[in-house]
Amino acid sequence: MSRTTSAKKSETSNEISAGPEDRIPPRERIVSTASELFRERGIRGIGVDAIADAALTNKMTLYRHFGSKDELVCETLRRASEKAGAIWRDLEAAYPGNPRAQLYAWVEMRAQCLNGEPAGCDLANAAIELKGEGHPAHEMIERHKAEQRDRLAALCSAAGAREAELLADTLTLLLEGARVSRQAMGAASCCGHFAKACNAAIASFA
Repeated sequence: MSRTTSAKKSETSNEISAGPEDRIPPRERIVSTASELFRERGIRGIGVDAIADAALTNKMTLYRHFGSKDELVCETLRRASEKAGAIWRDLEAAYPGNPRAQLYAWVEMRAQCLNGEPAGCDLANAAIELKGEGHPAHEMIERHKAEQRDRLAALCSAAGAREAELLADTLTLLLEGARVSRQAMGAASCCGHFAKACNAAIASFA
């Protein structure tokens, strides 16, 4: 029996109660469920009723936590941005004071992420799907992508690379291109050479 079908309406409220395994706060259930559904079906491919149902709650509760679907979209992308940004803390912790080792580790971490994100980057996918709509998430996506690129440029510079800005742009383009190639042609396509291409680029700017 699915989580949705196992949910039961409370007799005293509009909330939906679930079993002990679903004691996650409603807001967290809504955000995590929405993230999965947006990834699987697209932002425009799923409505708030379906999100609320899958999150074992109801539309009233969803709107109590989020004033609109757009607000919910922004929150899911903010969480994705935070998760992606954690890589910089991980790199520093793994290779303290060694920016060159951090740069090569960035390549390996991104290669691993490529294998773990068959649906591509949530933020990039949202940017494409919502293009031209004036969606409030656009500003967040642009800021996130710019910050990631700038931090990469700073790391390239600290690692002693020539033309650190150009190297950062090259690595960024390789990453975004690999993501698209993986979705279009599968994991066995040219995206499989992502790490090798990045390492060659870094060596050429040494």
